[in-house]
Amino acid sequence: MKCALVTGSSRGIGRAIAVQLAKDLGIHILINYASNDAAAAETKAMIEAKGGTAELLKFKVEDSTAVNTAITAWQEANPDSHVEILVNNAGVTKDNLFPWVTEEDWDTVMNISVKGMYNCTQAIIKKMLRNRSGRIINIASLSGQKGVPGQTNYSAAKGAMIAATKALSQEIAKRKITVNAIAPGFINSDMTSDLDEEQLRQMVPANRFGEAEEVAHLASFLASDKAAYITGEVININGGIYA
Repeated sequence: MKCALVTGSSRGIGRAIAVQLAKDLGIHILINYASNDAAAAETKAMIEAKGGTAELLKFKVEDSTAVNTAITAWQEANPDSHVEILVNNAGVTKDNLFPWVTEEDWDTVMNISVKGMYNCTQAIIKKMLRNRSGRIINIASLSGQKGVPGQTNYSAAKGAMIAATKALSQEIAKRKITVNAIAPGFINSDMTSDLDEEQLRQMVPANRFGEAEEVAHLASFLASDKAAYITGEVININGGIYA
């Protein structure tokens, strides 16, 4: 059975992507999350309400031992299944002007986005290579392209994800595995709930924040057979704020 692993999918963009992949591609979803059991269960219920199937896979993406233990145990329990689609979505912000960014806040942001991407991709890529098939989608950010004041750590993390996307895509394209990044701008989610939408949307040519479902539709396309010849790309979804 083909499966999709979506990290950080208990809420926000990750949840929307998990639900959309199940709906569009009819694929079994592995809902990864770090701590919020109730929110993860809600994602699972949303997928099942639309006729899809899903299960919970709890681990912290920045912890390589936890990642490998969880995925190895799942694979042993499901020998006929494999992760065909990996969405590296887990991320966190710890915003501050650079002189006041603590080492802990720097490491937390970098580890969840960048090391998390490394850990999860390493855990599944060898089987993708053997199967000569797969889709890896990294959720980057506008911050990783243009840089955003007050987000030096987050910009650095998402910029690293973009660079890794471009390099890895060239390494494994011959095995029919695509690697792409999505760079959202301002999207309505828990991560942007504290922002002043009224003021910030004036910076956006579309004059609004995007919706998580709009990002999910793009991820679903990149995960589909329709996108088999697209790899190494960073696709903006930002209402025109940066091109």
